[in-house]
Amino acid sequence: MPHPAIIPLEQHPAGWNRFAISSGRIKLLYSLKDRAISSTGIEPSGSIPVDIALGAAIVLVAVAIIASAARGGHEVPVYPSYYPHEIAIETMPPDRAASLLQDSKIQAYVDSEPRFSGEVPSSIRYVEALGSLVVVRLNPASPLVQEPASACAVVDMIVRSLADREGFIFHPYPVTPLHGDYLVYADLALAAKARYAKMAGESATPRHLRVKADGRLAGLVAAEWTTEAPDWDAAIEAADAAALVASAMTSLNGWLGPPWVKTGWFHADKILAEAIDDPGAAGSADTARERLQAGDYRGVVERMNLQRALMAALTQGCRKRVAGYTVKRQYFSAEFTEGIENIGFDSIAGFNSPMFMRTVKLKNFPWNGWLSLGIDADAKAAWNPIGGFTDRFGRLVWGAVGDPALLQAPYDSGWMLNRVADVQSSAVR
Repeated sequence: MPHPAIIPLEQHPAGWNRFAISSGRIKLLYSLKDRAISSTGIEPSGSIPVDIALGAAIVLVAVAIIASAARGGHEVPVYPSYYPHEIAIETMPPDRAASLLQDSKIQAYVDSEPRFSGEVPSSIRYVEALGSLVVVRLNPASPLVQEPASACAVVDMIVRSLADREGFIFHPYPVTPLHGDYLVYADLALAAKARYAKMAGESATPRHLRVKADGRLAGLVAAEWTTEAPDWDAAIEAADAAALVASAMTSLNGWLGPPWVKTGWFHADKILAEAIDDPGAAGSADTARERLQAGDYRGVVERMNLQRALMAALTQGCRKRVAGYTVKRQYFSAEFTEGIENIGFDSIAGFNSPMFMRTVKLKNFPWNGWLSLGIDADAKAAWNPIGGFTDRFGRLVWGAVGDPALLQAPYDSGWMLNRVADVQSSAVR
């Protein structure tokens, strides 16, 4: 069997070799045993080896650091910021993941739902996170939407038709209860839902409305509207929430991304800003966005008013409208003694987050242990700490290997301290 092509990208200052691997599965050995610890800091007594070879999985081995040199007669141990001492990550399809979960061969399946052949065992549990925002987008070339009034009538009609559909949660507002800043807009979200409830008795259905939808969303479209023709009037699309976060993520100077990367207003802006066709609304959105990103406000009240002003501008038009959202389930084994416990997860990314890696604990070990994870994504992106690890597999790996100063709060839109402390200085008396 030929070896996959290995393309060296750069040499990390700490001695890490980074590679882009075009195909195949890989095995990574990550060892810190050649570090010497002193009471004044960490002094390298050798390089940090990273050996990459073909194998059945990616294996991250974080070896406990034992002091080989200490000053003042005191050992200063340094531990990894997670429980397992070995983490294996393997690409696998959903049907194989189901059998491995039931046999406790893997402890969790990341990003996708496994396909169980029968009833799910009681030892298999799941957590829920935000899946996708369901968006109705009008075709600007459609003759039915050339006037603003007719465009709004068409989009309102389609959104209203989705209210009783199964397969998603009807929520005609861009910020969901799974966003950490939802309470800022809760009254606006309820008002939007009430507005569509009042439309229930209205009837002005175009006879030849053509709506297309792909994948799982196809079942949301009324049969008489369904089309696959190129001259469609509207499309029902999914905007993956985790992908919206990942698109703005970066590893730089201790940060994983801009401060607003998990906020509802940021996601709404990414989805709806391009569809604003009113110059006044576009200007208002630009002003509010720029002030939010620059921190140009005095206190929480003014910030919240800017967020609401941005949302008002984004939701004013009818070319794009959020109709609701989906929830994704991520499964794990809670079996005793081979399962896991003490699980933290992100409200948007689910298990594919640094928080999961830093909280999950093996039931049969008070510390350490072998954690095995499955994911239905190949490792394709460059393994580069700056600008790399951009695919789903890479983000999961970096969630374990990376050690940023700040981590995203799991159920909020803010951040929490990881490798820094919030110390208030005081004058010496």
